Amino acid sequence: MSLTNYTLHSPWWLLALLALPVLAWVRGRRGAPVLVVPFAAAWHRTSMIPTSRWPAYLATAGLVLLIIALARPQIVEDKREVKQQGYDLMLAIDLSGSMLAEDYERDGERINRLQAVKPIIQAFITQRTSDRIGMVVFAGRAYTLAPLTFDHAWLGRQVELLKLGRIEDGTAIGDGLGVALTRLEQAKRESGGQRKGAFVVLMTDGANTRGVLSPEQATDIAKARGIPVYTIGSGKDGLVPIPVFDDNGNKIGYRRYVSDLNEGQLRDIADATGGKFFRAFDLDTTEKAFAAIDAAQKIEFQAKSYLLTTELFHWAAIPGAALLFLGALTALPPQLPLRRKTSATT
Repeated sequence: MSLTNYTLHSPWWLLALLALPVLAWVRGRRGAPVLVVPFAAAWHRTSMIPTSRWPAYLATAGLVLLIIALARPQIVEDKREVKQQGYDLMLAIDLSGSMLAEDYERDGERINRLQAVKPIIQAFITQRTSDRIGMVVFAGRAYTLAPLTFDHAWLGRQVELLKLGRIEDGTAIGDGLGVALTRLEQAKRESGGQRKGAFVVLMTDGANTRGVLSPEQATDIAKARGIPVYTIGSGKDGLVPIPVFDDNGNKIGYRRYVSDLNEGQLRDIADATGGKFFRAFDLDTTEKAFAAIDAAQKIEFQAKSYLLTTELFHWAAIPGAALLFLGALTALPPQLPLRRKTSATT
C-alpha cells in the first residue's frame, strides 16, 4: 500500500511567517518603512512625495514565498512494508569442466550442459516474483555469486554472465552445498533449531572430487537445520563429447569423456534432507525437474519499504525571488537613472 503526504521540513518557517505582522505593526507605529528587505532604503518617501503601497506588498509576498521555500515542502509517497508469501532458496550450480560436454540439443544443434541449463534457471528465477533467491557456484572451490535477493532482474544478469573455466577445475559438491546452507542462516526464521521455508537446489554433473567439506558432512548440516536439498543430476551416462579448443579459443574437434555422475550420492543427499532427486537427461527433463520443486512449503516475510519524495521548494522560491526583485524595482525613486530612462521611453 502507498500513502502520499505533504511535508515541511524546516521547523522555524512558521515563526518567520508569524513575525511578518509584527514587523508591519512596527512600521505603522514609526510612520516609516522598517521591513528589512533588500533595497528597503530606496522605498522611503518624504511626506511631500505621494507613495505607493505596491512595492511593500510585492516584497512581503516575495518574503512569504521564500520562507515557505526554505521550509522545503515535499510530496512524500510512503510505500509501506507488506507481508507476502514466498520461499527462501539458494541455487548451487556446478561449473566444473565437465559442464562443457555437449550432450544436449536445442533446435537441432549441440549445446553444452551450462548453455542448456541457463534459460531454465532464468525461467525458474523470473517465475518466482515473491521469493528471495540466491546463488552459489562451484567447481574445485565454491563461491557465492549472489546472496538472497528480491532483485531477480539483477540475478538474471548474473546468470547470463556465467562462464566455465573461471574457477579452478574439480567438483566440490560438499563445499557448494555448505556455502549455500550458510547463506540461509537467519535466526528469526528458525523454530526449534529448524530453518523454516528454505531449501537448496543443487545441480551437478559429476561426483565429489575436491573440497574441504564432504557431501556427507554437508548433508548432516542440512538435515540438522531442517533444510531440504533438491538435487538434479545433469547430463547423459556413458561417453559424452567434450569440445577441444586451440590457443585462440576456436573449437577444433571433440574428445570422448566418461560421464561420472554419482547418482547414488545425490539421491542420498535428497532423501536424508527431505528433498527429491531428479535426473536431467535432456532439456525436457531439466525443465520438469525445476518445475517439480514448487512443492516446498511457503513462508511469510516482510518486503522492504521505500520512501519516495518530490521536492516542491522551487515552486515557491522562484516566484518569491521574482516578487522581491519586482518590489525593489518599483520602489526606486524617480531620480535614479533607471527610473528616468523608463519615464523617457514612456
